[in-house]
Amino acid sequence: MLKRKLYILLAALILILFIINYPFLDKKVGEFLLEHETANVVRIIDGDTIVVEYNKNDTSVRLLGINTPEKNEPYYSEAKQFLENLILNKTIELEKGKENKDKYGRLLRYVFLKDENINLKIIEEGFANYYFPSGKDPYYSAFKKAWEKCLSKNVNLCESSKDVCSKCIELKEFYYKSQEIILYNDCSFDCNLEGWQIKHEGRKKFLFHNFILKSQEEVIIKVENKTNTEDVLFWNEENVFAKTGDTLFLRDGSGKLVLWESY
Repeated sequence: MLKRKLYILLAALILILFIINYPFLDKKVGEFLLEHETANVVRIIDGDTIVVEYNKNDTSVRLLGINTPEKNEPYYSEAKQFLENLILNKTIELEKGKENKDKYGRLLRYVFLKDENINLKIIEEGFANYYFPSGKDPYYSAFKKAWEKCLSKNVNLCESSKDVCSKCIELKEFYYKSQEIILYNDCSFDCNLEGWQIKHEGRKKFLFHNFILKSQEEVIIKVENKTNTEDVLFWNEENVFAKTGDTLFLRDGSGKLVLWESY
C-alpha cells in the first residue's frame, strides 16, 4: 500500500512539473520539429546535392558541412555513386543548420539515415572535405575528426601524394588574414609544380602553370587580382580564405594530397 501511494505521489509531482514547464517544453518540442524533418530521396545531383520529396514538392537539398568534387574533377562520379548507394529512394531525416537556404534556393541540411550522419560518412570515405563557409557549428569537430580518420585510411581524396616532390614542399607561412601563402622547397633538387593546385574548403583553386620551385627557395602566392611576377604568384581572386575559419589543401598534378593546414 505504501509503495502504491509513493508511485501516485511521484506521478502527481511529474504531472505538476510538466504543467508548470509546459510553455518551455512546448517551445523545445516545436523547435525540434522545425529543425528535424523527414523526406524521401528521389534523385542524386552530385556528391553533396540531392532532390527530395518535401511538402509534396521536389526540392533540392545541399548537404551541410561538406564539399565534394565538381564535374571533371577526380572522384566526382565516385562521390555521386556513393551517395546514391546510401540514400536514393530511401526516407531520410533532415536537420537544419544556421541557415535555411542558400543563394540558389536549396535547403541547407544535415542528412541522417537510421541515426547515421550521412554528411560525416562521406568525409570518412574520402569523397569530400569538410566545409563550413558560414562559420563553425557544433558538428565542426566531428567532421574534422572524420577527415583525420580518412587521412589515416589514405583513401580517395585523402590519399597521400607519391610525387617525389611531395616530401620537399613545405608550407612555410599561411597568413590567412592577409590571404598570403609561402611555399618552400627543402630538397636538393628543383621541383616542377606543373598541374599542382592550392584549394580552400570550397570551389576556388589556384593552379600552377609552367612553374618550377627551385631547390632551397620559396614562392609567395597572394590572393589578389594582379599579374604574376618573378617573386610572387597571384590567385586573381578576392577573399578566398574565410575569416570564420577555413583550410588550405595542396595537391599534386594527379590530385593527390601533399599537405593541408586548417585554422
